[in-house]
Amino acid sequence: MIAEGLYMDIATIIGFTVCMVALIGSIVTSADIIIFYDLPSALLVGLGVIGGTFIKWPMEVLKDAGKYCMKMIFFTPADPVETINEIGKLAETARRESVFALEKVPIEDAFLKKAMALAADNRPPEVISSILQLEIDAMAGRHKTGADFMDGVADSGPAFGMLGTLIGLVIMLQNLSDPSSIGPAMAVAILTTLYGSIISNVFAIPMKNKLSVRSSDEVLKMNIIIAGTLGIVAGENPRLIKEKLNSFLPPSQRSLDGMEGDGAAAGGGAEKGKE
Repeated sequence: MIAEGLYMDIATIIGFTVCMVALIGSIVTSADIIIFYDLPSALLVGLGVIGGTFIKWPMEVLKDAGKYCMKMIFFTPADPVETINEIGKLAETARRESVFALEKVPIEDAFLKKAMALAADNRPPEVISSILQLEIDAMAGRHKTGADFMDGVADSGPAFGMLGTLIGLVIMLQNLSDPSSIGPAMAVAILTTLYGSIISNVFAIPMKNKLSVRSSDEVLKMNIIIAGTLGIVAGENPRLIKEKLNSFLPPSQRSLDGMEGDGAAAGGGAEKGKE
């Protein structure tokens, strides 16, 4: 953890390092690394990707490009187990005191805090669900924009690499009578494809996938909060609420820890008696 609630994604660092070691290592052990550098090829692919991205997206999206990249490395984890345990404690508070007491409970998560405030305001369940679902949809839309942005970069890299290949082939075919020009022309033709592939497969596609995973985790946590809030509003037993919320998780992650024992167990026994 590098700051309060902010963590560094070690997997991203390891993956990027392994990719670069594989690329550079394969080059260094087989040839002189300088032959893999060609300024015209780098300019064509690099500036082409940047220019194409500017054409595709408005400035409101482009100004967040750095933020999308930073989310690859730094993130706030969406821990569903911790969320379920916290909702279980809030359900105990609502059962022991009243749903109105939830407004006084200190809650760090902004979405959970909003959900408990709506519950404490005695809003109808359908209104609570509608308001919170709208927020999930808006957040998912923003996250999709980030993933689509990286997807566009992933498409542009190989596309401009292919353009460079065609340019290099044209130059080579026009100068077949001059053997000294064939080498530089072939370098442009081949290296642009290499550069475009690196941009796409080492950077853009992993970024897109990582952003999509982060978004899915966040949406899962928020759906858990909605289900838990509706259970609290309905006056369900805290243990039953946790059992329902655990259904969102794979069996290996499910837990009933964090309940306040006797009251919950008694309530659970009452529920079984009703069955």
